[in-house]
Amino acid sequence: MAPLIRIQLGIFFVLLCPVNIIGLWWAVGSPLVMDPNSICRKTKQLAGKQAELCQSQPEIIKEVIKGAKLGIRECQHQFRSRRWNCTSHSKYFGKVLQQDIRETAFVYAVTAAGVTHAVTQACSMGYLLQCGCEATRSRGPPRPADTGTEAVRWEWGGCGDDVEFGYEKSKQFMDGRQKTGKSDIRTLMDLHNNEAGRLAVRNYMRTECKCHGLSGSCTLRTCWRKMPPFREVGNRLLERFHGASKVMGGNDGKTLIPVGRNIKPPDKQDLIYSAESPDFCLPNRKTGSAGTRGRVCNSTALDMSGCDLLCCDRGYRDETVVYEENCLCRFHWCCVVQCKKCSVRKKLSLCM
Repeated sequence: MAPLIRIQLGIFFVLLCPVNIIGLWWAVGSPLVMDPNSICRKTKQLAGKQAELCQSQPEIIKEVIKGAKLGIRECQHQFRSRRWNCTSHSKYFGKVLQQDIRETAFVYAVTAAGVTHAVTQACSMGYLLQCGCEATRSRGPPRPADTGTEAVRWEWGGCGDDVEFGYEKSKQFMDGRQKTGKSDIRTLMDLHNNEAGRLAVRNYMRTECKCHGLSGSCTLRTCWRKMPPFREVGNRLLERFHGASKVMGGNDGKTLIPVGRNIKPPDKQDLIYSAESPDFCLPNRKTGSAGTRGRVCNSTALDMSGCDLLCCDRGYRDETVVYEENCLCRFHWCCVVQCKKCSVRKKLSLCM
């Protein structure tokens, strides 16, 4: 009979979910947890454009860090069922970032995308004085939909997302850091993956509209441009991760070429890498692998979340977990919500 474990809800989720990283100190290439003030206090170690951003627009640095958090949380979601689950533990995370593998490519891309998204969102919300809603004076009218009726008048309005501002600030900070001790090829790869992340936001803007008119008619339609939800950005980058291109340095030391014959060069939205990933099955400080022992797996799945693949054929054990959660919640006027505590039993499969 499977062992019975009783734990509180908070502890249960700590076991199931990777620890959220607080932030990345990208400026000096360290995965250590830092805050915006810590970054700007060490401007002597920052590249010129980064130091300038800290000194002249420190409020943007706060949004940059929010974007880094957003990117790492998305990384942890997308890799939650893989052998490497984007753990934020500095002992492992830093070692992964030192390698030229496809996991590193994803981290760079999703973080650059997160910074783009966060800064742009801050503009739309009015949190930054340097930017606001997207300027639409020079833009042509939105393409009308085929409604089968007479043409509807269109005009730009609302508050469109100024993704160009977010894109530029992400580029300024993410691409501006010094890369001492790294080859030119690694620098080109990092810059390419940063750009792929930003384009996963900028190239997929969507038009949203609202109808105006009497009695529900749509005599005028006001439209604005919005960013895609960040989960959609993460999904798209995960597809690029699966189709990432392996590259090597050209003879001139300034270009990247695909490895293998008859392989088309990667475009700007593709992720690139130059070294094969470790299997991440066993703990290995050199490669940044924490191993998969104790990880929750799906005993019926055939994909990477399945126990055979996730546990690296070492087998798994079943445990029954009992945890408490709020239930039967009722709203009392005014303004209190009262809940009862209910015990929930869940069967887990854990890698050996």
